[in-house]
Amino acid sequence: MNELFEKIPMNGVKNIIVVASGKGGVGKSTVAANLAIALARNGMKTALVDADIFGPSIPTMFGIEDARPDVTANGNQEMIFPIEKFGIKIISIGFFIDRNQSLIWRGPMAANAVKQLFEDTQWGDIDYMIVDFPPGTSDIQLTTVQKLDLAGAIIVTTPQDIALNDARKASSMFMNPDLKVPILGVVENMSWFTPAQHPDEHYYIFGRGGGMKLAEEYDTRLLCQIPLILEVGEAAEKGRNVFQQMDKTAVEAFETLAGQVIEATEKGKNKA
Repeated sequence: MNELFEKIPMNGVKNIIVVASGKGGVGKSTVAANLAIALARNGMKTALVDADIFGPSIPTMFGIEDARPDVTANGNQEMIFPIEKFGIKIISIGFFIDRNQSLIWRGPMAANAVKQLFEDTQWGDIDYMIVDFPPGTSDIQLTTVQKLDLAGAIIVTTPQDIALNDARKASSMFMNPDLKVPILGVVENMSWFTPAQHPDEHYYIFGRGGGMKLAEEYDTRLLCQIPLILEVGEAAEKGRNVFQQMDKTAVEAFETLAGQVIEATEKGKNKA
């Protein structure tokens, strides 16, 4: 078999789902982290892979920046044991470098590092593995798509046109005939803003209807709309998630997302 397309054996991992976006700043990592937590809260054995080599943010979001996974040798191969929190097995390049250290790697080197995170980590039995992609379409995304059997991809965007244009680029990669990764759906983040003093009012700061428009273009579903909530971003920077903050709107959004992802994944299996 051509080594380029030889798959990484992910024994025990049932569903691998990548969370992607065309640009940074749309809340992709926040969506990936809280989706993983929501799935775990639904009783799923869940893993989370931070594939953003150059800007790993998952350790910060989980408050585990200083964590260091156990690593042991097994012949010529290293065995990495993921960090566990909230019932989720987590791995990130951020666990192996100083938080102030920048990685100056060419694309193939970064892609190989991500490949090792998947290959050398001892995952055990996993129902859902969520992969937080870096923004854009680069060697990291291409290597992951080629090397793993993916259950599907989730596209994260904001309603504004500039974000949609970049999200289309990310979507088109998965639709490439040589890759054929099903798009499970679109998550529209920062859909509206509701002042705490006026809970019934919605202000569409970044426009309206963009997520649905993108979903219709790619014949997929709008999985959920997540409002712009200042406390969600502040919580992530302090290592807290939406379920700890207990903002009802955010909690409901991610619970809906987890249910939609489970439904879309099972529907995809029935089609196969």
